[in-house]
Amino acid sequence: MALILIAGLALLMLASSCAGVKHDVVIKNTWSIVVDDLRTGNKSYNDFQPSEFRLPDGATGAESLAFDRRGGGPYTGVSDGRIFKWVRNKSGVNGGVWITFAYNANYINLPICKKVPGDEIVCGRPLGVQFFHKTGELYIADAYLGLMKVGPRGGVAKVLATEADGVPFTFVNGLDIDQSTGDVYFTDSSTKYQRKNNTQVMFNRDTTGRLLKYDARTRHITVLKSGLPYPNGVAVSSDQRSVVVAHTWPSQAFTYWFKGPKAGQYELFADLPGYPDNVRRDNNGGYWFALNQEKVGFNPKTHEVTPPPPGTPHLVGIQINNNGTELAVLTASKGVTLSDVAVRNGKEMWLGSVELNYVGLFDHTMIQ
Repeated sequence: MALILIAGLALLMLASSCAGVKHDVVIKNTWSIVVDDLRTGNKSYNDFQPSEFRLPDGATGAESLAFDRRGGGPYTGVSDGRIFKWVRNKSGVNGGVWITFAYNANYINLPICKKVPGDEIVCGRPLGVQFFHKTGELYIADAYLGLMKVGPRGGVAKVLATEADGVPFTFVNGLDIDQSTGDVYFTDSSTKYQRKNNTQVMFNRDTTGRLLKYDARTRHITVLKSGLPYPNGVAVSSDQRSVVVAHTWPSQAFTYWFKGPKAGQYELFADLPGYPDNVRRDNNGGYWFALNQEKVGFNPKTHEVTPPPPGTPHLVGIQINNNGTELAVLTASKGVTLSDVAVRNGKEMWLGSVELNYVGLFDHTMIQ
C-alpha cells in the first residue's frame, strides 16, 4: 500500500525558551494520514496531532537527527554551529529540554559566533550527524569546517579532516557510519560552491561533488567517487555492503557498493519525485528520503521554481524498499519542508528540517 501524510495548513508558534531551560512540547498541527490501497483503490483517513519540539530562541535548521547507543536524543546540528540534544524527563518522550551538547572551537573563541545570526562560514554549520555506537562518538559533517568528531560526553568537537587527495572540502554535507567497522561515509557536495551558494550547484549543473570514506582505524580519507552532481545524504545499507547516496540534483539516488561482487560500482538506485536531502534506513531494509522540495515548476532558463497553489499538498518524503520500489509518500501543506526522516524502534518517526525552528515527532505505528 502507498501511504500519504498530509499536514494541516497552520504552523503555530510555540512558547519561546532557551537552551538549558525546560521546553513544554506543545501539540499544535492537525495532520491526516491517507492510506491508499493500490489494489482496491480504497482510501482510509486518520487524523492526529504531531508534537513539535521547538529549538531554543535564535536556533533553526535541525538538518539531521541522530540517536546515541542508549536511544537518547535526538541530537541535531543547528544554524549557530552548535549540536543540541533533546533530554527527556520522566514524563516520557514529549517532556524534556534541549541542551547544548557540542560545539566547535570557533564558537567558544570568537565573539561573533555567539551573535544571532552568526557568520556560518566562520562559526560552522553542522549538517550530517551520526553516532558510532561502539565508542559512543558523534561524527559531524560541518559544511565549512570539515569532518569532525566529539566524544560521548560532548564538548568541543575535534576536526578530523578538511581535504582529500589535496582538494579542500568546500561543502561537507551528508554522513553515515558502518557500525561494523566504524568507517564514516560522507559527501562533499561541491568542490566549487559553498553551502551559502548551494542553489548554484543546481543552477550551474555542477558535477564536482564527491563521495568519501574516513577509515576510523587508519584515519585516512579515500575518495570513493568524484565528478558527482550534488551528492547529499548517505545511508549505509542494512547488510553493510553498500551505501545509498541521495543526489539533490538531478533528483536521483545511487548505490555505491563497497563489498561483494559489485564492489566499486556506482549504479542508479531510484529516480525521485523531488529534491532529496538526507536518506535514512527504515525498519525493513529500505530507506526514507526527505525531500526539500517537490520536483515541479522548475524553469531552467529563469532558475525560478513555481510553487503549487496555496493549500496544495506537496511531497516532503518518500519511502523506497531495497529494490528501488516506492512504498509510501509523505505530503505536507504550506510552510513545511523536510531534510530528515528518522524512524526509531518502529514506533517514533522524527522529522528534521533545515529551515524550520522545531523538530517534529509522531507515532509511526499509525501508518504501518
